[in-house]
Amino acid sequence: MNRPRIALLSNPKSTGNIAQLSRMRSFCADHPDLFHYEVERADQIGEALRTIARIHPRILIINGGDGTVQTALTEIYNGGHFGDERPPVAVLPSGKTNLIALDLGVQGDPIVALERLLELAKSDLSPHLVERELIALRCGVGGIPQIGMFLGGAGLADTMLYCRNKIYPLGLPNGVSHVLTAIALLLQMLLRPKASFLPPRPRPLEVSYRRGGLLSGRFTLLVVTTLEKMLLATDLHTEGRGRLKLLAVEERSIFSLLRAFVASLQGKLAGTKFQGVHFQEADEISIEGEDSSVILDGETFRAELGRPIVLRTARPLSFIRLAA
Repeated sequence: MNRPRIALLSNPKSTGNIAQLSRMRSFCADHPDLFHYEVERADQIGEALRTIARIHPRILIINGGDGTVQTALTEIYNGGHFGDERPPVAVLPSGKTNLIALDLGVQGDPIVALERLLELAKSDLSPHLVERELIALRCGVGGIPQIGMFLGGAGLADTMLYCRNKIYPLGLPNGVSHVLTAIALLLQMLLRPKASFLPPRPRPLEVSYRRGGLLSGRFTLLVVTTLEKMLLATDLHTEGRGRLKLLAVEERSIFSLLRAFVASLQGKLAGTKFQGVHFQEADEISIEGEDSSVILDGETFRAELGRPIVLRTARPLSFIRLAA
């Protein structure tokens, strides 16, 4: 009897999985070299990984949204389930946001991606392996670090929470929901009204980084990431490996955001200076504000006065990249 080559960790409650779960289960039933473990809550992921570690998989596939991936990465990093032989990770696009899957070149039908991964597991994986640096987030002093790859703060986090809490419950398709959210954000930026049906105005933040660097004020967009591609397909590949990439757009006017948008389309965001647009690389970043939200791969944390959120680089992890 052949040992399973691949372990698949699924969150059946992720948006994409609700429609695809029966297909996914049928596919796994037809492929005995797939070990499929389903969880329904985040607190079950630790036990899932302990069980998966016993079969020593060649690849660990996470089938869920960015929040599921964030929880799994935190367990892989802190739990020690795989010792020093952590398997490479692949991510299927099965949530409302799939930035990590997009960065790894995985788009479209999750079953098609799963078929490709099964084929890859039969041969040399090295041409498809990429290392991704990780973000270790701590709130205040102590506690285990939360691990992720993309953090949104300031106005971006407020807008993401607005979409999650006000727009998604309407039951509209993801694309329509995102368009409505963008329109609401533009209205808020142009008119500055105080209305419960629009995203709130960003709260003041202080962001400190290497050698005494400090950004202070209100920011429409605040991103810290280790991904090479992120919002608007922005290419953030730089020479400084193992660094956190910080992008902040001040709330001066809508034109600061437009400048960042145009630069991202031209692939020049990381190398060009614009008034109100800041790009930095650092090994450690601190974010402090008055009860301001940040979102790390779908999970929400709070930055408070006297209790800053501290971000550091974490040990890299190998991932499977499907795109050429």
